[in-house]
Amino acid sequence: MGIRKIFLILMAAGVMGSATLGLVGCGGSHVAEPKGAARGRLKSQAPAFYRMQLGDYELTALSDGTVSLPLDQMMSNITPAEVRGLLTAGFEAYPTEISINALLVNTGSKLLLIDAGAGTLFGTSGGRLLNNLKAAGYDPDEIDAVLLTHLHGDHSGGLTVDGKRVFPNAVVYVDKADRDYRFDPQAEAAAPANQKDMFPQSRAALMPYEAAGKVALFQGGGELFPGVKTIPAHGHTPGHTLFQIESKGEKIVFFGDLVHAAAVQLPQPQATINFDANESAAAADRWGMFKKFADDRTLVAAAHISFPGLGYVRSDKAGGFQWIPRYYSLQGLTR
Repeated sequence: MGIRKIFLILMAAGVMGSATLGLVGCGGSHVAEPKGAARGRLKSQAPAFYRMQLGDYELTALSDGTVSLPLDQMMSNITPAEVRGLLTAGFEAYPTEISINALLVNTGSKLLLIDAGAGTLFGTSGGRLLNNLKAAGYDPDEIDAVLLTHLHGDHSGGLTVDGKRVFPNAVVYVDKADRDYRFDPQAEAAAPANQKDMFPQSRAALMPYEAAGKVALFQGGGELFPGVKTIPAHGHTPGHTLFQIESKGEKIVFFGDLVHAAAVQLPQPQATINFDANESAAAADRWGMFKKFADDRTLVAAAHISFPGLGYVRSDKAGGFQWIPRYYSLQGLTR
């Protein structure tokens, strides 16, 4: 049986297509290209939001993007070589790409956004929270309250654009000590050089809300909304605050800037960063909170651990801690 007859039989059986004959058949000259072969790289990331159920509340982790930091040059109580070694052991590069995460809490009656991202402060690497909020099915004018862990620019910069409120119907909640510190000329004058820009950035983010009567100041620990409590951890900034969300016996703690570098600060909690206003207090906060989270097996949400930043802190045999990412789940979200 001739080669051409074999091909005709296979074609009739549907085993081979015309593109194959064009490649190998007698006299064929056209070589079929895979569909889309001429297209360039898309150079875009998928919308970055992740939803989970917590009792009756629906939570949505939102990414504002990332920022790259030379951590080996920014950390204290640990040597640059130790920082680089821990980053290498954690399969991270340096400079290290740090996530900027926020958390949306839908209680059924309120939409609460914890932290607002960097806005325009970090260029194109940050400022993605609004797009991801919309991709997750929400508009900024639906937000009832923005709860700030503190007033650093990567947590508050997204409150405004060109001096206008991004969340026009939201009340901004922030610890009074943090607000007063950022509006204190003497504190600004005494601040280290690498922290001076934070003062005008914080004021620019908050002032449009203050002018509209949309700022609520709290102090220390307490309940802001049903199931939403503040936990003071005032080492990183004078009013740095964690938020505990609880519904039907389930809880999560958004722990803000307890951690900037998970690969370094979990195994070595004494390691601080030069953004800390009080480094010894920040280290003490981290030790104490990590121990409690580990003992209680508390689900936590982190502002700067790889998106979505949801997981657990576990004690290790070396005396430090490990990060255990939360499993992926569709429970409570299927239709």
